[in-house]
Amino acid sequence: MEDDTKVDEIADQIYRLSTYTDAVPGGFTFNQFLVVGDDCLIFHTGLGHLFPAVSGAAASVVPLDRVRWISFGHWEADESGALNRWLDAAPSAQLVTGGLGVLISGGDQAERPPRDPLADGELLELGDKRLRWIDTPHVPHGWDAGLWFEETTRTLLCGDLFTQVGPAQAVTDADIVAPAAAAEDLFHATCLTPQTGPTLRRLADLAPQTLALMHGPAFTGDGTGALHALAEEYDARLKQALGT
Repeated sequence: MEDDTKVDEIADQIYRLSTYTDAVPGGFTFNQFLVVGDDCLIFHTGLGHLFPAVSGAAASVVPLDRVRWISFGHWEADESGALNRWLDAAPSAQLVTGGLGVLISGGDQAERPPRDPLADGELLELGDKRLRWIDTPHVPHGWDAGLWFEETTRTLLCGDLFTQVGPAQAVTDADIVAPAAAAEDLFHATCLTPQTGPTLRRLADLAPQTLALMHGPAFTGDGTGALHALAEEYDARLKQALGT
């Protein structure tokens, strides 16, 4: 199972590299996303031991030496564990992430220097693809957290937002909020702060048409509505935790 990474194009020239594992009861998907333009970016490196399968899947789309940028939402094994293996495989590639990601770990953990830190809202152009970095500190977790919005396809690379358990088809238009709530009951992975809801609503304002989940399917449809519903879910959990 873990040596089988599937490739699906979820939006124009954006590929989901998905590995289904038994990491938790009921199964769990680990997804990386390859954005192909004149330059290419991989979002999430995957776990170190999955690198052969994931890189092989990526190489079925483009030669690995075309990968110019390596990025992830925050420092964690499934996001960043294979960073240096990707840097070895793609000699021209650099780590690119937000200011805190570079400050906290990037300058030390990457085997060659990262690109200058991204500012909140900064644009990274890959030719015909336009990626905008959005700082999301502590959402869903990690002080250094951030996400990418690809503007030409209106695809939000969601990282751990909307995480769900179990097998997942490549693309769905079904509800992704209820499965995310069930996974939150299991993992308790999200930071519940006064900024969680507002951060999700800021993402909703982007009006994404595709939500690229790291653990689950890619969702197509009313991305704004899904993000507002997730914000309401976490607002309710925060109020319950505070007893208000």
